[in-house]
Amino acid sequence: MWSRAAEVTQQVARGLLMGAADVVPGVSGGTVSLLLGIYARLIDTVRAAAGVLGTLLRGRWREARAQLRSFDWWFAVPLVVGIVVAVVALASVIDELLTDEPEAMAGLFFGLVAASVVVAWKMVENPSARLALTSLVVGGLFFWLLGLQSGPVADPTVLTLFGSGIVAVCAMLLPGISGAFILLMLGVYPAAIAAVDDWIWADLAALAAGAVLGLALFSNLIGRVLHRWHDPTLAVMVGLLLGSLRVLWPWPAGVGVISRHAEETIDGTGLGWAPATDLWLPAVLAAAASSLVLALSRLERSST
Repeated sequence: MWSRAAEVTQQVARGLLMGAADVVPGVSGGTVSLLLGIYARLIDTVRAAAGVLGTLLRGRWREARAQLRSFDWWFAVPLVVGIVVAVVALASVIDELLTDEPEAMAGLFFGLVAASVVVAWKMVENPSARLALTSLVVGGLFFWLLGLQSGPVADPTVLTLFGSGIVAVCAMLLPGISGAFILLMLGVYPAAIAAVDDWIWADLAALAAGAVLGLALFSNLIGRVLHRWHDPTLAVMVGLLLGSLRVLWPWPAGVGVISRHAEETIDGTGLGWAPATDLWLPAVLAAAASSLVLALSRLERSST
């Protein structure tokens, strides 16, 4: 009984970390799941849930009951609870921190993702120069792609939010791609944060419906690719992590000061350098985050 309670508690904590990461433009919950050693199991669980949903939609009730009995509930439910709690509790807090302390926050997350590159590369079973080159090429392309950013959409329609939910949740499954930053690129991040903060049910329903459809479509694809081409897939993920560092570079505006008001939104994908007097805090936070990630990785490996 105590072992089951400890497992549930650990899983909720993982969900809290993933949910907190997903709120930040530039940090992915997929990155956190990779660091915690649950990425493959997460993808398999999402695929299984999508399979149950597909079976129900086809009216195969007996088959769906059998799938539900074998579903990994002890993994999925506590994780989802942690993610939802983190998103609801931290959306406004992180929004304020990104606005008030963008460079410091970006330094913190820069260190987290930079250490994630090291951890993810260690997961490659047979590293080679070709895989390293793949990571560098993917990283360069993604670095360039993240320089493209649209302005915020003042009043997105329900259909726009639905489509954004599909794209964003696909990004959340990939380490290195933040669902929040995809929403930012699509111009609907302020509206999504407002929907969570103010409980705008129509907008929340549109985003959630898009997320469910996106999970069902994308989880099968990434699951098959990961199982069939494990090392090349991880090399691509390392590249995505490398490229995502552009979003987290502290200057000129951290991860982008994302305000709900279009006129206050600042582009966070530009590159610059700060005066020497402003370097120390983001650098210290980056070093602390990197040390924490590497320590958690060692702890996770020692416990498995």
